[in-house]
Amino acid sequence: MAITFSYPAEKYVLIGKVAKAHGIKGELKLFAFSGDGKSITRHKELTLITTEDTILPVFKVNKARVGKKEVLVQLEGVTDRNQAEKLAGCGVLTLKHDLPVLAEEEFYLHELEGLTVLTVDGQTVGRVESFFDNGSHDMLVVKKDNNEFLIPLIPGMIEKRDKNFLTIAPPPGLLEINNGDDAGEQ
Repeated sequence: MAITFSYPAEKYVLIGKVAKAHGIKGELKLFAFSGDGKSITRHKELTLITTEDTILPVFKVNKARVGKKEVLVQLEGVTDRNQAEKLAGCGVLTLKHDLPVLAEEEFYLHELEGLTVLTVDGQTVGRVESFFDNGSHDMLVVKKDNNEFLIPLIPGMIEKRDKNFLTIAPPPGLLEINNGDDAGEQ
């Protein structure tokens, strides 16, 4: 089961997770939810949230570099492996106002949460509850009543987006597969 964090979403964005301690000098190995470690290295300060949803005081980033699949970060005040190990499993937050401004057609995934999802033919799919990276691309988790739909964010999927609605062009069968319907069963 995935660990979820509870934090003031109007103020923060969850951008990653502390995977584990790295080395003996207090470095942390972070996983960037964006899939791009550079997205974390540009931050001068990071806020960590524990698995018990305690938001820790802001840490100044002394050093950050992108590794193979992770980001290695040295936070001010974390000087040895024992201190770093205590932070393993924490979520990595940043303030929303610290995110870079995007071009008009670009968006952050957290901006899609809460939007009503419609198909191009006007069918209501549900509401965007969350998102995740499946290793190949980002996925939206859309819920309606007891149904959950996983919508891949692949080129051509999003037709239109505004402050209340997300209109998608799902390929034939996607919604039926996600809904658990099996048209082939008799």
